Amino acid sequence: MADQIARRRSVLDGLALPSRAGLASVTDAGTAARFVYRGAPELVGDAFGVSLPTVPLRAHVQGGQAALWLGPDEWLLLSAEADGSTLAVALSNALNGKPAALVDISHRQVGLIVAGASVEALLNAGCPLDLDMTAFPVGMCTRTLLAKTEFVLWRTAGDAFRIEVARSFAPYVVAFLDEAMHG
Repeated sequence: MADQIARRRSVLDGLALPSRAGLASVTDAGTAARFVYRGAPELVGDAFGVSLPTVPLRAHVQGGQAALWLGPDEWLLLSAEADGSTLAVALSNALNGKPAALVDISHRQVGLIVAGASVEALLNAGCPLDLDMTAFPVGMCTRTLLAKTEFVLWRTAGDAFRIEVARSFAPYVVAFLDEAMHG
């Protein structure tokens, strides 16, 4: 019997990610460790390597780590680490029995980078928010809808957003963006 090895595959593998020269493109944000943390922000900032933002709708970034404010006591923690087990231990140790919740959602979500000169118009094909730079500046993040899909939207640059979406909805989001891009 042949040896079988489990390999982690992205739900995006095999999908043609849309692109339209000069206007916009959708790319895979890559493997990341993802945690939802609910609790006091000062408890895990040092262990995570980034202070958690206390200003609503903002993200703090340092190196390969990002903390996104999702609610009064809720943050999405993103790490460039492919395996978040070491980070999970460090964060759990920092909590040291204090009242909080830390959930590893690395396998639940997938990240997409949507970028280009027409990125705001592309996303507004299905997102009701005002994405103009004056209303949604770099570093702003929120939970919202794209068509019928809930997702986290984070503006990482003037012409780029990161989307964090449930992996089961990723093919739908990619197809929606492709249709919006090519009409």
